Amino acid sequence: MATSTADMAVDPPGVVRLLAHPVRWRLLRELVRSDRTVRELTRLVGEPQSLVSYHLRQLHDGHLVVKRRSTADGRDAYYAVDLRRCRSDLHTSVAALHPGLWSPTSPPSPPPPPTTSRRRPRVLFLCTGNSARSPMAEALAQHLSAGSISAASAGSHPKPLHPNAVTVMQRRGIDISTHRPRQLDELASQRFEVVVTLCDRVREVCPEFPSGPELVHWSIPDPSLEGSTLRASYPAFERTASEIQTRVGFLLDALAHASSQRSSDHE
Repeated sequence: MATSTADMAVDPPGVVRLLAHPVRWRLLRELVRSDRTVRELTRLVGEPQSLVSYHLRQLHDGHLVVKRRSTADGRDAYYAVDLRRCRSDLHTSVAALHPGLWSPTSPPSPPPPPTTSRRRPRVLFLCTGNSARSPMAEALAQHLSAGSISAASAGSHPKPLHPNAVTVMQRRGIDISTHRPRQLDELASQRFEVVVTLCDRVREVCPEFPSGPELVHWSIPDPSLEGSTLRASYPAFERTASEIQTRVGFLLDALAHASSQRSSDHE
């Protein structure tokens, strides 16, 4: 069947052009694993800082990457992939190539249930107070994985659970009202496959774990700092819970993929 001139004139979608560059692809590959600073990305991709900054700007202008000022060091900034936007743009691009190539997104696939020879993967979520971000992440991980992973949380300076954290979780059908904030030192000697820091400050003081877990950083601002009352800060908690839910879902997909790969290797 002949291709029409009109079809040949259609340019590839913007996201395809952005991802086609090898440096931008490598940057995104690093950023889907963990939020990073320019300095870290320069080391990881082995390119000059000026080139890394240029391509990060292209990704930022294309709305695939977001930038947040570090709450630990205001002179620094963290870059993160906008996972929802990236997924949406990629699906739209595939559908533009051929409608039959697009398929709706499915819920995250939890890791397979453990057998007698394989224990549940353990994931630890850390923030400063263990009063909002990390307990929400712990609860969402347990809930979305249907218990097929073991999640825990702690803080470098624990403080009481924030009421808005309880409320936003209740609206998702999850009760965290009995959560007990824990000191990071209580868990530092335990074995985890993944340790996720959700706070720039706690990342700076995160200890070395004996099991050598994968270290992941999510630079998520403290929602309790927005607004002087519970009502005023609630929208920030809702946004934070939504972002954490998205990130946890992608983390579960990664854990499920890694588990499937290990199973295939042993067959």
